Amino acid sequence: MNKQMRQLTSIAVAFIGFTVFAQQDRSTPKVPGGLAFSEFKGYDKWEDVAVSETAGSVKAILGNPTMIKAYKEGIPDNGKPFPEGSKVVKIEWIKKKNLASPYFVEVPDTLKTLSFIEKDSKKFPNTHGWAYAQFAYDPASKTLKPSVTGAECGYTCHTRVASSDYIYTKYPPR
Repeated sequence: MNKQMRQLTSIAVAFIGFTVFAQQDRSTPKVPGGLAFSEFKGYDKWEDVAVSETAGSVKAILGNPTMIKAYKEGIPDNGKPFPEGSKVVKIEWIKKKNLASPYFVEVPDTLKTLSFIEKDSKKFPNTHGWAYAQFAYDPASKTLKPSVTGAECGYTCHTRVASSDYIYTKYPPR
């Protein structure tokens, strides 16, 4: 990821962290039967793993120090699983065209969702150790609400990448 994209990601993460959570207690949102937002305290200071884009949105994928260390050691491409305590957060924004740019570029606009993934084989044995949570942002109330239930909510989708220890995102060269 180039320096400009990392700076954009850092600015966007800081902006969202300030504006969204100034009005909502970070410890309150919790997926029923699953992960709590409070378990990811400090995520806005984690290193970037990668960015991704889907129709209409852009995502920053961040990893906690355990996850980043594993990526730098070659996991999962070396055939080893991510260690216990690995965590990922995916920040998704609706994108918009940057009108100030002299060329076509789309940038983050309105927060859409925050998705969390955590590896803890003792707590989540039925999903190969992974738990998933997603919180939808409500712009009207400026709050986050669980958009799925249970720690297993993302597991079905992630079985497609079982050979990568259930993680889609690769760690691109820097």
